[in-house]
Amino acid sequence: MEILLNPIIVSVVLLCVLCLCRINVLLALIISAIAAGLAGGMHISEVMNTFISGMGGNSETALSYILLGAFAAAMTHTGLAPLLSKKIALVIKDNKYLLLAILAGIAVLSQNLIPVHIAFIPILIPPLLSVMNKLKLDRRAAACALAFGLKAPYIAIPAGFGLIFQGLIADNIIQNGMSVAKNEIWKSTWFLGLAMVAGLLIAVFISYRKPREYKDLPIKVSCENVCEEESLKFEKNHYITLFAAFATLAVQLLTNSLPLGALVGLSIIFGTGAIDHQKMDKLINEGVGLMGYVAFVMLIAAGFAMVLKQTGGIDVLVNALMPLMSGSKFIAASLMLFIGLFITMGIGTSFGTIPILAVLFVPICISLGFSPAATIIVLAAAAALGDAGSPASDTTLGPTSGLDADGQHNHIWDTCIPTFLHYNIPLIIFALLAIYIF
Repeated sequence: MEILLNPIIVSVVLLCVLCLCRINVLLALIISAIAAGLAGGMHISEVMNTFISGMGGNSETALSYILLGAFAAAMTHTGLAPLLSKKIALVIKDNKYLLLAILAGIAVLSQNLIPVHIAFIPILIPPLLSVMNKLKLDRRAAACALAFGLKAPYIAIPAGFGLIFQGLIADNIIQNGMSVAKNEIWKSTWFLGLAMVAGLLIAVFISYRKPREYKDLPIKVSCENVCEEESLKFEKNHYITLFAAFATLAVQLLTNSLPLGALVGLSIIFGTGAIDHQKMDKLINEGVGLMGYVAFVMLIAAGFAMVLKQTGGIDVLVNALMPLMSGSKFIAASLMLFIGLFITMGIGTSFGTIPILAVLFVPICISLGFSPAATIIVLAAAAALGDAGSPASDTTLGPTSGLDADGQHNHIWDTCIPTFLHYNIPLIIFALLAIYIF
């Protein structure tokens, strides 16, 4: 009974229940943070002070989203994003599976090649909704395709966001007593990428393959005239925008600063005259409109995470589960994955979960004789679990921001639950297999 009253368990369960009851994610996070603090013996004023001070933990991420939102808006103003939407509409014809493959592919590129992350979704997806409606494509499949592209690359590919994620894994494993090389991480985590491929195939070809009817309702971005040939030519401003996107990637890789990369990209667009500098205020406002809500959710999630840490509930939860491990690698891995799932579901970011888990898990893996590869896989899976499925995760908030442009796609039931089932279950299975294979 004591473990059920743990602040981590109480807050995450409450968060999930509130979201399933369609309470706004921002309000659900704040209420759950207060519940965690009170369950951990904190005074209400202490809870709020901790919550507000912790919001700075995701300040860089929030700033990145705002700037990337402005960059995505710039892609619209130069005509590049609508052009890509029209080209996609022409290419897919009546093949919904090709559309899903393209969406997953673009999402992959947004993580590793042109790191605009989820900022492309509210620009690129709404013009394609009418096409999806004609194909009677179940948008839950589209949500799974986008979530795959947003999550699998950083787990398995050592570039862009993947370089940051895998660097965090290596650094924290080393800091906690096990020797690994940064360039060795992807040689283990590719196995988890394979798990996500399996989940994507199940979602697309089994779970959501049946036609689903949607109404043609007004959306924020017009998708009329998607087949006009005269609008399908690349012009000077399009090439400038592409160059700015590659410059954003280069600066991000060189400096490990996504906000700086986005700022350089915007500077190129304005500096070359691709967009008149007099439209700068309008562009930034559009960027805030596109990504401001997601950025603020990430700030709130950081405050929530700080409250969870302050309660000491994470250490208590791990210590309570340690006697249940009984020296068994399988049981230990299962419990570590369970803990990782709960923490990431609440925090909403696998990147922020790694330091929390590594200090607890790496010593356990060393004591039980886990190989470095198995340790990497268990830690990466434990951190990544819940990223797909968490109401506060950008992996779920991103797809919803585009697919719900006409109000026919529910964040919890059509994005969070489908992605939770199709990616967390395969990740758990493959991570448990890894302790015997690696």
